[in-house]
Amino acid sequence: MDRQRRQPQFGNRAYELNDETPVYVISVAAQLSGLHPQTLRQYDRLGLVSPDRTAGRGRRYSAHDIELLRTVQQLSQDEGINLAGIKRIIELENQVAALQARVAELSSAVEGAAVAMSQREAQVHASYRRDLVPYQDVQQASALVVWRPKRSTE
Repeated sequence: MDRQRRQPQFGNRAYELNDETPVYVISVAAQLSGLHPQTLRQYDRLGLVSPDRTAGRGRRYSAHDIELLRTVQQLSQDEGINLAGIKRIIELENQVAALQARVAELSSAVEGAAVAMSQREAQVHASYRRDLVPYQDVQQASALVVWRPKRSTE
């Protein structure tokens, strides 16, 4: 599976637990999922559920992994889907999630570009000269405008 796992944070920040934090050993994961530990090992070999590994190569399951194990069990037992089909379903669900994240990212970029374009458009409109007056053509053919220069009175 191509999901990203968050590494534990130490230092100034306290250790943070989330759904992706690998904390359960195989026996606990088996109890929580209702499956036999050997079944979990088989799912790992098949690539259905891939837990993190410790330095000693022991499996560590996260809450997300437990939920995925339950989903695999439900699809297998209740829906009658074989393990190859379940693996494909999981891959497609991961792909859909990745595409939805990409769509959200692109939508955000488009919104940002629209805001930037509106701001630039406002700057261009603000730069227009205000001393120009539009010319209006005289509609009457008999109109006469007489111009007389002012005489200076000295």
